[in-house]
Amino acid sequence: MSGAALLKSSASELDLDRPNIEDYLPSGSSIQQPTAKLRLRDLLDISPTLTEAAGAIVDDSFTRCFKSNPPEPWNWNIYLFPLWCCGVVIRYLFLFPARVLILTIGWIIFLSTFIPVNLLLKGHPKLRAKLERFLVELICSFFVASWTGVVKYHGPRPSIRPKQVFVANHTSMIDFIVLEQMTAFAVIMQKHPGWVGLLQSTILESIGCIWFNRTELKDREIVAKKLNDHVQGADNNPLLIFPEGTCVNNHYSVMFKKGAFELGCSVCPIAIKYNKIFVDAFWNSRKQSFTMHLLQLMTSWAVVCDVWYLEPQVLKPGETPIEFAERVRDIICARAGLKKVPWDGYLKHSRPSPKYRERKQQSFAESVLQLLDNK
Repeated sequence: MSGAALLKSSASELDLDRPNIEDYLPSGSSIQQPTAKLRLRDLLDISPTLTEAAGAIVDDSFTRCFKSNPPEPWNWNIYLFPLWCCGVVIRYLFLFPARVLILTIGWIIFLSTFIPVNLLLKGHPKLRAKLERFLVELICSFFVASWTGVVKYHGPRPSIRPKQVFVANHTSMIDFIVLEQMTAFAVIMQKHPGWVGLLQSTILESIGCIWFNRTELKDREIVAKKLNDHVQGADNNPLLIFPEGTCVNNHYSVMFKKGAFELGCSVCPIAIKYNKIFVDAFWNSRKQSFTMHLLQLMTSWAVVCDVWYLEPQVLKPGETPIEFAERVRDIICARAGLKKVPWDGYLKHSRPSPKYRERKQQSFAESVLQLLDNK
């Protein structure tokens, strides 16, 4: 088997978003016959190709973290195809309308209660906060019911206390809903447009949620101050942070941001693992809106997942916040069965520019030339 065929076979087996290696090879007309002596000019001519090939390999291991892996089709023969058709009819014509009705009833109950509580109880902040917390948990329970959610919670339920922060791995925005139906967390989250942004700026702000925008550098200082103020309050809702900073496909875990581990408080890890037997809960925000993601969940059979509330962790003497973050990530990955990768999740949103790659290629060629000169 030729080398090119072998590469294609390996790529298909691993199911990666790998660029075609032939695009990085010189054309047949430009391939020179082998000579007895390799010249320096020939080596420098192929150095950009080698750099791009290495970059493609690194990029593949990175994109695996953000790739949805649908289950293999099972309706491939005449015996199973009628059963699959019956399943489609049941899910779309019976389950989906019933779930829409459940969610509609939930919103009617929620809004008819939340609006009066928010407007009429401004003079009773403690009672108002308690009722708003209960109502947010209630609407999240209706959301989970609209997916026929089967969620198993392991460990003690989080309680309100100062100087603690909860961190969890991140697969989809429904992570927040799954956790919120049990405990009304105040979450730090990217600001979203559309109806999700409207909910963030109205309902979710009532429980102390904090929003940020990745494109605004000044938001970092503002958010850091809000985090410090929140964890000091004895009556504030528990603070929940997704330190990966982006959604990962529930097979891998990218680097944790150190912000949650610099607050000088105990860190409570939460591990979330979804079962893909009925639906893949990963939300690829670059290919799918959150509305379409919800429709996908509501037309599936069920959303099945496990949630583990793990032992609180504190910063050890001599341990840096980065080391602390890695230690907590190890705990979450071990419990949820995730693979650790050394990538920053923000690279998903900002890839290196062509000029940056050209500078890297030039630097590589210069280093090779210097190495040969030394020899």
